[in-house]
Amino acid sequence: MYDLLIIGGGPAGLAASVYAARKRLNVLLVSGDIGGQVNRTLGIENYLGYQFIEGPELIAKFQSQMSQYPIEQKIGQQISRLERIENGFEAISEAGDKYQARVVILATGKRPRQLNVPGEAEFAGKGVTYCAICDGPVFAGQKVAVVGGGNSALEAALDMVKIAEHVDLVSLTPLTGDAILVEKLNEPKNISIFTQYQTEKIEGNEFVKGIVIKELKSGRSKRLEVGGVFIEIGLVPNSEPVKGLVELNQWGEVPINRSCETTVPGLYAAGDVTDVPEKQIVVAAGEGAKAVLQAHRYLQRLAT
Repeated sequence: MYDLLIIGGGPAGLAASVYAARKRLNVLLVSGDIGGQVNRTLGIENYLGYQFIEGPELIAKFQSQMSQYPIEQKIGQQISRLERIENGFEAISEAGDKYQARVVILATGKRPRQLNVPGEAEFAGKGVTYCAICDGPVFAGQKVAVVGGGNSALEAALDMVKIAEHVDLVSLTPLTGDAILVEKLNEPKNISIFTQYQTEKIEGNEFVKGIVIKELKSGRSKRLEVGGVFIEIGLVPNSEPVKGLVELNQWGEVPINRSCETTVPGLYAAGDVTDVPEKQIVVAAGEGAKAVLQAHRYLQRLAT
């Protein structure tokens, strides 16, 4: 049985692992990948110490610091369920592997939200993508659509206008992203913006050939000829492992107090999977560190 099990390899989980190692805890980090959403972030301009750094580069620096400590890692494994057992917890992976620990920090982050329209599943990986940073270069010189009106959608559109022939930005609502990003959208000539339009379906043969959108005010539909569709409509918390163990809020997030404690003693949570209001890299990293400090105190109390 480990002292501490950290589930998730994004900024919260990585920061937690370093702090745990420095506290000389017997720690195991289990995650599907290293970096999470940060790997899909092209430019970061608000992480202290770096005026500008790309997401994968920042994660590489995190990993370099982690390598200085004996942190046991199981990467490429997804935890599907976390259960309470005597003297701690047991985590079961999708492959059936089991890991036990006296204390757990859930730092599983979030994943892209789906549109759930006809053609989305059919053309996933065949023109439909959820990561402009990852897949954008594949669509160089083509006409593409970006669906969404928040920061992730605006950033995706701004990235794609640099390499695509034309970008159609389709939003169900007025644009809700940062004002500075909205202003930047006025600069490129190869972009069309459709606000208050609903995406009805994605069409194609073997690959995506177009997208059908409907104007909410008039009810009129129109087809946009595109070879790629980037869906950027927000994120869903990866809280499934603790569903039924803790009560989630209306968005599926794990409620925590200021000490990163959940309603289950010994179970802590940090980062985007929680109800902490600001979903930022620096916030997640700080919450991960805080969760370990609180977990360490909890373990000390158990030992007395």
